[in-house]
Amino acid sequence: MSTSTAGPGQRSYPLPRLDDDPRFTFGLMRDVAKVLAEHGYPPITSGADHVELKMALFSFLYAPGATQ
Repeated sequence: MSTSTAGPGQRSYPLPRLDDDPRFTFGLMRDVAKVLAEHGYPPITSGADHVELKMALFSFLYAPGATQ
């Protein structure tokens, strides 16, 4: 599992894509959705919004390209 060792001012993300990253779960999506709602954003209640959140988070976390 990859963890960042970036120093100050260096980017930690995106991470290399893995075939299976056990950290990327529905629980992670639920937690991110909860934090958004706690900060005053509308709650995520539709399946389509969950899918969009998952895709946005995946794009932020993982580099494009082949898996490792």
